[in-house]
Amino acid sequence: MTMEAKRRRSDTDHDYIIECGKRVVAKEKDGIAQMEAAIGADFVAAVHCVLACKGRVIVVGVGKSGHVGKKIAASMASTGTPAFFVHGDEALHGDLGMISAADVVILLSNSGETREVVCDLPSLKQIGAKLIAVTSNADSTLAKASDIHLCIGRMKEADHLGLAPSTSSTATLVLGDALALTVSRLREFRKEQFAVFHPGGKLGESLTGKAI
Repeated sequence: MTMEAKRRRSDTDHDYIIECGKRVVAKEKDGIAQMEAAIGADFVAAVHCVLACKGRVIVVGVGKSGHVGKKIAASMASTGTPAFFVHGDEALHGDLGMISAADVVILLSNSGETREVVCDLPSLKQIGAKLIAVTSNADSTLAKASDIHLCIGRMKEADHLGLAPSTSSTATLVLGDALALTVSRLREFRKEQFAVFHPGGKLGESLTGKAI
């Protein structure tokens, strides 16, 4: 029996648990560091696209990308960019009607080939909204069909199988934050405006002086 196998025999082994946790953190940290390469000309184009948007920003995804998309949309909405999330599958069953030609749609898919999101493309093209894809594959269907492609690059997932969306979803979230907060800074979004959108909780109380 190898040393590794011996250490796995007990799931309460303190040192092994610490080691496993640190491995995940290290892999995700490497993924975030890799994201710096994604902040280039395409990122600038995406920022200008959102700044020029006359409607709203709609974030579309399914699965883990969907969960990340909800957070990106929420961050945009609270920092001065009207935005909301639409599930890629629900979009195919009527929610595409929430989208107009004045909107910008951010499509999230690590592979760039997620069936539900790809199937949204014909209607989105017909509607006429601007499309920004966030994927790891510049040759993917979503990347090629979109007006702007933000590539997070190929990444090793942080789980021991290398399968569970982890590093890639963290990278997508970081890129979404970079987009949302860069746009917010360029709009000179102020604390007073943030307080209007976020009056609740300790954060809201610290800005308004009132507890809700």
